[in-house]
Amino acid sequence: MRTEMTRRERIMTASQKARADKLPFFHYWRHSQIGWAERECRNRGMGMNWVRPPYTMTMHGVDVSETPATVSGKSVIRRTYSTPVGSIYLDEIRPPGSGQWHADRGWKDILPWQAERLIKGPKDYPVLKHIVEHTEYTADYFPIEQAMDWLGDDGVVMDGLPHSPMQMQMIYWAGSEGGRFFFHHADYPDLVDELYDATVKSREPLYEIAARSPAPISLCGDNIDGVLVNPNLFKKYFMPVYEKQAAILHKHGKLMAVHMDGRLNVIKDLIAETSIDIIEAVHPPPMGDLPLTEALSLWKDKVIWVGFPGSIYDLGVEATKTHALELLKEAGNGERLAVAMSTENIVSNENLRMLTAVLENAELPLNKHIITSIEQSIGQ
Repeated sequence: MRTEMTRRERIMTASQKARADKLPFFHYWRHSQIGWAERECRNRGMGMNWVRPPYTMTMHGVDVSETPATVSGKSVIRRTYSTPVGSIYLDEIRPPGSGQWHADRGWKDILPWQAERLIKGPKDYPVLKHIVEHTEYTADYFPIEQAMDWLGDDGVVMDGLPHSPMQMQMIYWAGSEGGRFFFHHADYPDLVDELYDATVKSREPLYEIAARSPAPISLCGDNIDGVLVNPNLFKKYFMPVYEKQAAILHKHGKLMAVHMDGRLNVIKDLIAETSIDIIEAVHPPPMGDLPLTEALSLWKDKVIWVGFPGSIYDLGVEATKTHALELLKEAGNGERLAVAMSTENIVSNENLRMLTAVLENAELPLNKHIITSIEQSIGQ
């Protein structure tokens, strides 16, 4: 009789494209509840993954100040960055609970978000480029080491890296609301590309820092979606960065994961060409547009971490059970696969327990008999 794997062993075995004893499933600490249901699910096989930074960041010659403000009737925090070449600011919404809950989220799991972006027009690009060029990254492995000590074999600790250079512009700095980034990319291509190039160069030391940390996996925090990142943008701005990052990480024996939780069908073939090891947070339909069966078939040299869809949770525990069983039917033999209880949102106790009930007995290799047995056991 073989010895049952630990949660960490299951996740790492699957991530290294080998066969675990059971299908790995886990929650992310950053939005996991702590209490009886979480404890029960962990006792029944759920792992707990932790994402922590392997670095500290210093902006030289940049003065940062924060002041409360009211904009359009909403309370915000205005953060101003002052440099020798000018100043830029952003307005951040901080709901109740910010700074008191995991990952700086509010009580209702809403991230502090920006009501006004750093880049509002062409005059802001040179200021932000100056900030990027005067940003220094320094290795600091204490957060990783501490989390690994605390977590033990209950899950995996990963390096948390920032969004890639162009996604910083798309999501954080200019934003895509109202098409701002895309208008800027069309109207001021030189400014967009100059900031991109500066960010790529600034980030180069960061990849070496991550590669040398004790964490076995580096998670690039992108939010890849085929509507936001069309094939042309993906090929020009993302693939070269991924290859540069992967080369350094692989040299040190480290796995590279990229957060791709959006609609991926339009860029699925380009993703297959990358050196990424783990496509993290893949959401099959109904939230995504790429079926799990097709993704596993197309990305034969990659591991998929499925993000269970929040829209299914909203429908209740029976919908959660039905969808989870369908995922198992689409999972083939269950290799090169792990399931995250959520990659973005809080999960109710009831849904957490139901998903655990489906996944806890998913022995590998998966087959129809095992899935039928799981379905019958839950129905009892």
